[in-house]
Amino acid sequence: MVKVAIVTDSSSDIPPDLAQALDIRIIPLKILFGAQVFHDRVDITPQEFYRRLRESKTLPTTSQPSAGDFVQVYQEVSRSAESIVSIHISGALSGTIESAHMAKTQMGESIPISIVDSRSTSMGLGFMVLAAAKMAANGSSAPEIVAQVQKLIPRMNVLFVVDTLEYLHKGGRIGGAKRLLGSVLSIKPLLHLHDGQVDVLEQTRTKRGALTRLLEVVAERVGTARGVHMAIVHAEVPQEAMVLKAEIERRFHCQELYVLDISPVLGVHTGPGVIGVGFYTEE
Repeated sequence: MVKVAIVTDSSSDIPPDLAQALDIRIIPLKILFGAQVFHDRVDITPQEFYRRLRESKTLPTTSQPSAGDFVQVYQEVSRSAESIVSIHISGALSGTIESAHMAKTQMGESIPISIVDSRSTSMGLGFMVLAAAKMAANGSSAPEIVAQVQKLIPRMNVLFVVDTLEYLHKGGRIGGAKRLLGSVLSIKPLLHLHDGQVDVLEQTRTKRGALTRLLEVVAERVGTARGVHMAIVHAEVPQEAMVLKAEIERRFHCQELYVLDISPVLGVHTGPGVIGVGFYTEE
């Protein structure tokens, strides 16, 4: 029996091989194309999602996992774990964390469950989960893992560029970026997660300009740190991602560097063409 099981949700964008190797349980969020319901990365791939998105006359919507979905996973992992640390997408972006708390109540005292709002998503969340899973594999206790994740939250960075604000706006996830909607919609703003919400970091006119500025901001925030954990996430722009990867490898000392497809459930809100980074530095 393991001391601590780590649970997260599919918005974390964790590479499947790493999730399997570190025994991370991932609860899928849901994507709705009309009456059709798909479980993120379970019965719909990023490629299939964007094909459907192009063909659909109406934009898909998303739904959080139910409390019952969480209870099922919590019950399964409780058979082989002494406690659970469950780390999830920002409560300002999704009701997923609420479902987790409801499930914890339903589980009663059958197993200790610690629930953490990451105030992030994509690999901002993913890196917290990976750190937690590595600690669990090394025998750390649940309180020790939660304390470390809480330390990572303010140090995590998520920066990204979208081809259009349309998807964030229609999906209701635009946060502080809503102030741009009444201005020139052809701009390519550099967006970031701030206090768990999407906000504008800077306004730029072109995607190339936004990505140039993204690298400058990364450099400012990394400073002289040599231990950098970095991931590039994108939707259907692999060539842009590889160009960005080459530049990051040239400029920064990365202990980890991944290039990943953004999860379909996040793609509902960002649309195709999004590219960004999640990263943090060692203390």
